[in-house]
Amino acid sequence: MVNVTIETPRGSFLKRGSTGKPDFISPLPCPFNYGSIPAYIGSDGDFLDAVVLGPRLPLGASISVYAWGAVGMIDGGVYEDKLICAQKPISVKQQRLILLFFMIYAKAKYLLNLIKGRKGRNSCEGWLDAASALARAIPSSIHQVKDAL
Repeated sequence: MVNVTIETPRGSFLKRGSTGKPDFISPLPCPFNYGSIPAYIGSDGDFLDAVVLGPRLPLGASISVYAWGAVGMIDGGVYEDKLICAQKPISVKQQRLILLFFMIYAKAKYLLNLIKGRKGRNSCEGWLDAASALARAIPSSIHQVKDAL
């Protein structure tokens, strides 16, 4: 189980980062609750990203859920994991739909990065197990100690 803080509720058009600052406005509503896991730092240096399946959750909500898998993404040439979380196991059909979403998302993010003048490749690298994604992340307490030194 992981504790996820919701940054973008399901159905929202405004994508926020872990600082709460707006990241971008999407032409399509987000099909998932999107947030981060403050207990871990991902390979992009920010809190580990997480998707929470299920009903819409309010902005800022903190929820304990199971991490059933992860999607590997490259955003602007930087690899990052996105944990896929839900209260119950994820079906094969759900897994395929999630991967399809992130394949389309990678293409849209590439265009957004071009507009913002950011370079680098964007792609969906596929489905992974949650344990490998968590093993790549750094516990926040360790990261905070390194920053203080």
